[in-house]
Amino acid sequence: MVNKQKIDEATGTKTVGHEWDGIEELDTPMPRWWLLTLYACIIWALVYVVLYPAWPMLNSATEGVLGWSSRGEYQKAVAARETELEPIRQALVSTDINMLADNPELLNEAIQGGRSAFKVHCVQCHGAGAAGFKGYPNLNDDEWLWGGDMEAIEYTLINGIRNPDHAETRFSQMPAFGRDGILQSSEIQDLVSYVRVLSNREKQSASATRGAALFETNCSVCHGSDAKGSRMQGAPNLTDAINLYGLDRASLTDTITNSRYGVMPRWGHRLDAATIRMLTAYVHSLGGGETAPKSEERSIDQAVTDIQAETPVDEQS
Repeated sequence: MVNKQKIDEATGTKTVGHEWDGIEELDTPMPRWWLLTLYACIIWALVYVVLYPAWPMLNSATEGVLGWSSRGEYQKAVAARETELEPIRQALVSTDINMLADNPELLNEAIQGGRSAFKVHCVQCHGAGAAGFKGYPNLNDDEWLWGGDMEAIEYTLINGIRNPDHAETRFSQMPAFGRDGILQSSEIQDLVSYVRVLSNREKQSASATRGAALFETNCSVCHGSDAKGSRMQGAPNLTDAINLYGLDRASLTDTITNSRYGVMPRWGHRLDAATIRMLTAYVHSLGGGETAPKSEERSIDQAVTDIQAETPVDEQS
């Protein structure tokens, strides 16, 4: 290879000075428009690093003389949206929750806001479609342990379920009939047979007949003689096909033997009142929402709630 610059006769352009097997490379100058664009980009980049955040530092970056940041822009957008929503929030909080359905426009705003809040705070347990998982209830059906009207749902959201640090939490505790030695293994199996008969999972049998007697003695105080449960105590209806932990024999055996202790966090100290009301409206709208109970029924429920609130948690358990 020979390094020798010369002028190419065909084009009049200087070569770069090297040759390989008779092939030479031309040193063609860049087009003027390309050079001007390059210089403009360099100037723009220098101006940018002065005006905007650019150079990474140990814990942050250079701020730039304009003080602009994407985080700041986001915070401005959020603040503007919060200002826009404030009248709706105020209207939600000031409206009697049992009268919310009388204002369709406000109810729709609450449902939309609740849908967004649900995706942030609730999907981890109840799932994106609110269908739940084993041990986490499906919010789309009409099976409610503590009540499915707006007021009941909001109370559950505010106070949670089985939060021992909060006196007003929803609280119930099923005995661990096997672990605590209340029933023998054979008796538990009889109870399992009876519960499965109640939910049409098994046909009547001698085991189920014995289980019916055991149920009346040990379980009816909470679930009722008809096994339809009690919302005053959060005792589930055992006569339908819905069961939080499963209706197969293994799951029922585990439930009766060891009990269950599902916990829902209380949101009253984490979320503002408007967001909780939005969540209430959204959950109520999913398909299982109920109308508010009559005043007579509500007074009974409130009395039970007051008793629970006044009873120390250790006595409740």
